[in-house]
Formats: sequence, structure tokens, C-alpha cells
Amino acid sequence: MRDRTYYETMAEYNFWMNQKLYAICAEIPDEKRREDLGAFFKSIHGTLNHLLFGDRAWMGRFIEKPFTAKIGQELYIDFNELRQQRELTDRQIIEWSKSLSAEWLNQPFKYTSGVDGKTRILPAWVLVTHMFNHQTHHRGQLTTLLSQLGYDPGITDLPFLPCLNAIN
Repeated sequence: MRDRTYYETMAEYNFWMNQKLYAICAEIPDEKRREDLGAFFKSIHGTLNHLLFGDRAWMGRFIEKPFTAKIGQELYIDFNELRQQRELTDRQIIEWSKSLSAEWLNQPFKYTSGVDGKTRILPAWVLVTHMFNHQTHHRGQLTTLLSQLGYDPGITDLPFLPCLNAIN
């Protein structure tokens, strides 16, 4: 049985990492952020857009307010607007994670995939875990792109999350 503590921690980690990475990305000229570097979503900007898309798609399902953008669609052309919307979404995810209950997490959750159009029913905790795993996966791609351009993303490991280290 899952409880919300794990998801609250992952929401804080998501916020921390996005803050770190957007600060680095803000130093990169827009032309370079948009350059096709051969990544799955081509560029740094494309990867950042996809990360926001994924979170909004999953959150829309979870809070029953469907997100209607299509996968691959550029949500925000302007980097500063993208950054503001990222922070807004991260704060919403943190607040939402605080409302999770073990009962909801263990209920069957029906959704339709934006990838293959198939409808599936899985325990909600599997899909919430997937949302956070999806973030980590694509941020890994982003840190590779940044490293290849000579930008050091620093420590990205969960045990270094500031709120965890405040306990010590």
C-alpha cells in the first residue's frame, strides 16, 4: 500500500530539480536552447516543453480537468513564460501531493493514453509513480544535453534534496 509521503518527496524533488535546471537554461542563448541537438525532443527547449506537457497531461487526468494539448506540441515559445508555467505547475503538483490518500492511490484508475490511444485501468499509484519517473527520465536527457554544452547541472541525487538535508 502506498501513502502520500513518497509522492510529497518526489514533488519537492521535481520542484528542486526544475529550479536548478531552469536557472542553468536561462544562461543559454535562446538560439542554442532551440538548436536540434539530436535528443528525443530535439532541443533543450523541446525537452523542457515536453516535461511540462507530461506533467500537465497526467495532472489533468488526476484532477479530472483534461489537458487538451497534443504530445509534441510546443506549449510556450517564450522561455520566460515556459519557466513561469513550469514553476506554477510544480507548485500545483506539490499541493496536490499533500492531498493524496492511500485509498485514492490504491483505487483503479482509468485513462486513455496520448501515445497509443488505448484505454487502460491501473492502480492510481502506478500512474502517479509513472508521472514522477517520466520527469526524472527526461530531466536525465536534459542534463546530458547541458553537460554536452559545457554546463554542469551539479548534484541531482535525491538524498541531496534540501528539505531532506534540513533534518540533519
